[in-house]
Amino acid sequence: MDAGLAPAQTSGICECDLRAQNRAFCGTGGVSRNNRAAGFVPAYFNHETGESVISVYADGRIARVHVLDGLPESWISARDAEGTVIRTRDTIEAGFLRDGRFYSREAAAQAIADES
Repeated sequence: MDAGLAPAQTSGICECDLRAQNRAFCGTGGVSRNNRAAGFVPAYFNHETGESVISVYADGRIARVHVLDGLPESWISARDAEGTVIRTRDTIEAGFLRDGRFYSREAAAQAIADES
C-alpha cells in the first residue's frame, strides 16, 4: 500500500464519485487513460482488510477503467433493484495497482509526473 494514502471516504464510492474523481484528476496520471502506458491498472483498496483488487466487470473481465460491479461482495454496501452495485462500503478507495503495489489517485498522478 502507498504510504501517502488519504483516508477512505466515509460514505463509500458510487459511480458519481468515480466521475468526480476523474474530473478532479483530469490531465494527470490519476486517471486510467493517462497512466495505462506506465503499467497502472484500475483497482480498489480496502482500508479495513488491507486487500486490493483489480477493477473487473461482473463477468470477471479486466476493466480498463474503474467499475463497481466486479468488486468482492463483502466490499459492496448497496445494489439497485436490478442487482447493479450502486455503492461500496466506506473502507474502499479507488486507485491503481502497478507491480503489485496499490497507488491512490494522488500517488499515481505523482508517480507519472515524476517519471515524465
